[in-house]
Amino acid sequence: MSISQIFTQVVVIFLLMLLGVVIRKLGFLHSQSINDLTNIILYFLSPIVIIKAFEQPFSRARFNQLLVLVVAVFLTYFVSILLASLLFRRVRDQNIRRIAIYGSTYSNNGFMGIPLAQGLFGSIGVFYAVASMIGFNVMSWTQGIGIFQDRTQRRFGEQFKKIILNPNIIAIIVGLIMFVTSYHLPKLLSSFIDYTSPAFTPMAMIVIGCNLANLSLKDVKLPGSLWVSLVVRNLVFPILGALILLAMGVSGVPMVTTVILSACPVAGLVVLFTLQAGGDAKPATILMSISTILSLVTIPIVYGIVSLW
Repeated sequence: MSISQIFTQVVVIFLLMLLGVVIRKLGFLHSQSINDLTNIILYFLSPIVIIKAFEQPFSRARFNQLLVLVVAVFLTYFVSILLASLLFRRVRDQNIRRIAIYGSTYSNNGFMGIPLAQGLFGSIGVFYAVASMIGFNVMSWTQGIGIFQDRTQRRFGEQFKKIILNPNIIAIIVGLIMFVTSYHLPKLLSSFIDYTSPAFTPMAMIVIGCNLANLSLKDVKLPGSLWVSLVVRNLVFPILGALILLAMGVSGVPMVTTVILSACPVAGLVVLFTLQAGGDAKPATILMSISTILSLVTIPIVYGIVSLW
C-alpha cells in the first residue's frame, strides 16, 4: 500500500464530505434528517458491513492475527489513557479537562475509520478493523464515559448493557461465529448484504460533511489544552499505537488498518458525553470538527511516518 493510494482514498473521503457540506448548505438535509441518517448508518449499515467482512472461510492464522490486534488495541488504550490523564491533569476547567482527555484518547474509528478500511482493503480491511471497534466500544462506554461522571454516577451495569446491546458488537459476535464455523448466509441474504453494504461509506461521509457545514472561521477558537489534545489525537497517539503494533510483530494490512483507524479524528461521543454531564458542548463540537478536517492531512502523514519503519 503506497502513500499515494492512501492519499487518493482520503481525497475521495474529502469529496464525499464536501458533497455533504453542499447538500446541507443548500438546505436539502435538515437537522432531524441528519440525525435519522446517522442512526441508520450506525445501527443498520455498519453491522451489515461487519457481517459481510466475516463471511469467509475460517483461517486460523487470520483469527490469531485478529486476537493479537485486540490485545494491541487495548494496550494502546491503557497507555494513552495514562498519558492523557497526566498531560491534562493540571487543566483547571473541569469541562475542558474532560474533553481534552477523552478527545485525545478516542477516535472516530467506526463512523470514519470503517469506511476508510472498506475503501482501501474491502472486506479484509473491515475484518481487521473489528479489533479497533471492540476496543473502542468497551473502553469508551466504561472508562470513557467515566471521565465525565463522578464516582457516584457510574453505573457499570447500565454501561455493560450498552456495550452488549450495541448493534455493532452484536454483529461482531454473529460474524465471529460465522467465521469460526465457515458458515455462509443463504444466497438471498448474501445478495441483500452485497447490495446494501456499498452504501455505508458514501452515506457516512456525507453525514459527516453535513455536520461540518455549520462550522465557520469565527468558531475556530479553542483553549490551548484542546489544541494540544488535537495534536495528540491526530498524530501522537496513532504513532504510539503503531509502535505497540510493531513491537507485537504486526505488519501488512492488519497494521495499516489499525493505524488508520487510530489516526481518525476525535470521536463524536465527546459531544454526547459532555451534554450528559451538563457541560458546555461547544468546545467539544469545535474540537471534533477541526480534528475531522485536519485528519484529511494527518492520516496520510501518520501513514507516511509509519511506512518508513
